[in-house]
Amino acid sequence: MPMKAEIIERLSYKSLKNISKNITGGCINTGTAYRADNGDEIFVKYNSSPDSPIMFEGEIASLNAIRETKAIRAPKPILLIDLVHRNQGASLVMEFFQNLKSLEKHQGLCGEKLGNLHLDNIILEKREKKLENWIGKPEPERNFVKEFGFHTVTCCGRIPLVNDWHEDWVSFYARNRLDPQIRQVQEEVGDRKVGELWSALQLKIPNFFTSIEGEIKPSLLHGDLWSGNAGELEDEPVVFDPGSFYGHHEFDLSISNMFGGFTKEFYTSYHNVIKKDTGFSQRQDLYMLFHNLNHWNHFGFEYADSSIRLMEKLLNY
Repeated sequence: MPMKAEIIERLSYKSLKNISKNITGGCINTGTAYRADNGDEIFVKYNSSPDSPIMFEGEIASLNAIRETKAIRAPKPILLIDLVHRNQGASLVMEFFQNLKSLEKHQGLCGEKLGNLHLDNIILEKREKKLENWIGKPEPERNFVKEFGFHTVTCCGRIPLVNDWHEDWVSFYARNRLDPQIRQVQEEVGDRKVGELWSALQLKIPNFFTSIEGEIKPSLLHGDLWSGNAGELEDEPVVFDPGSFYGHHEFDLSISNMFGGFTKEFYTSYHNVIKKDTGFSQRQDLYMLFHNLNHWNHFGFEYADSSIRLMEKLLNY
């Protein structure tokens, strides 16, 4: 009740009525939908962890970045309430989609729109180059992001991501994604084998990218695009629960394969927008390693074997 009262006060409501029906806040949060006395409908995610404000701040930044592209629909964040100092956790208040359903009839459109999201920053670069010699050129609404990373901490699940900027994607992925996960496994579990495999694998990582035509450009990513983080309204797909950063566009497809839920139509439409580069399947395994390690660090030994097997598979390519 204290959190609900805080929402009422901060948004100048008189009352909030619970309208939740089979709604969750993801794997690590609780979620509740409310209708205010003035007719507003909001969705509230709550987490009791002392670190939850960092997680929600990153989600707000991610949602805003995705929404700014206008490439694919995402809920509008409204308010962050931080009551950690009172031992009451934090809540993220956002737009509520009353008729949101699982992704079905808009699979193809979702793939197309995800491709457009990934192309957005690349198009910004082309526009900047086209205008760079113009006299009196207009100021762009958004600027091309030329490095890999993000302007703030975001999370994949509850684990903060290292989003320090790097000019080189291969270096960013090895140092900022895989290495922190490996270190956490070693610190919390003390697994020696994963460290031995990582010593060999990190030397081989550049080999996975030699077949790519041209330079890898930063794309704005959702960051955690499994089927549970996508849905649809009557006329369009929706994505939510992002942990965004600028990275290689192929990364977003990797976790979608781990848990299913996306159809052939989704991938076909995506690759009609962005064609596959040679070596795509091998890089998908490399990117799936991050998610396996991340799940190991979240959920324990259930993902230990799959992480080890995947590292051994990558070393044998």
